[in-house]
Amino acid sequence: MGSYDVSDESPERRFRTLFISDVHLGARGSQADLLLDFLRYHDADTIYLVGDIVDGWALKSSWHWPQSHNDLVQKLLRKARKGAKIIYIPGNHDEFLRNYYGTHFGGIDVVENTVHTGPDGKRYLVIHGDIFDLVVQNARWLAHLGDKAYDFAIQMNRFVNFFRRMFGVPYWSLSQWAKQKVKNAVNYIGAFEQALAAEARRHEADGVICGHIHYAVIRDEAGTRYMNCGDWVESCTALVEHDDGHFEIITWADHLQKPAQVPQVAARAA
Repeated sequence: MGSYDVSDESPERRFRTLFISDVHLGARGSQADLLLDFLRYHDADTIYLVGDIVDGWALKSSWHWPQSHNDLVQKLLRKARKGAKIIYIPGNHDEFLRNYYGTHFGGIDVVENTVHTGPDGKRYLVIHGDIFDLVVQNARWLAHLGDKAYDFAIQMNRFVNFFRRMFGVPYWSLSQWAKQKVKNAVNYIGAFEQALAAEARRHEADGVICGHIHYAVIRDEAGTRYMNCGDWVESCTALVEHDDGHFEIITWADHLQKPAQVPQVAARAA
């Protein structure tokens, strides 16, 4: 996960495949402007939108759709028009799109899940992952409550880091600190990873690519490759596949267009 500079002569870095999840357009915490900036400098032959791209939950409670959210949608549609294959796998926050499996709109295919094949022939199940979250499936009211608590934590985190920047102190994640300290959160993440890896094996795949818990990571789970895209609310991470088949997580950390080391970002159960 080395850093690089984007030069004026070659402003675009191209990959074989790009995986993006949990943008939460329509939520006040969405950092759509940073994702839009990322997409100006990165492109791919195939782009997977791995769920929760639009936040229907947030839009139901309070309409929030600034120009940056609209610009991001237009950017993705332009990439599709220019020939990129874009596959949208809805999550629980954009579950209204689950009524449109098999449809094609604006150059984007909507599917329940799919299997991505790398250049080396390895197969990866691509799925949002919320169906393996018992809280979302069996206690939706609790999931919505957790969603509000997460939004509050994000707002507090930005408030704290505003003053930290004023004093030249590095970024600090309130959610990350909480996840590292709360045993149940650590156990939840581990159980989620194990469940997704088991689902990949059930599909006879070599690995799984998912989102949902806002925890960007690439790791092996009982011999199965587990990869999570992270999110564009707090960590601003994307998973990319190079032409030779190896994967990398890029963190679009600031406005300098330089990806930093991947942080241990916060998990979100909803």
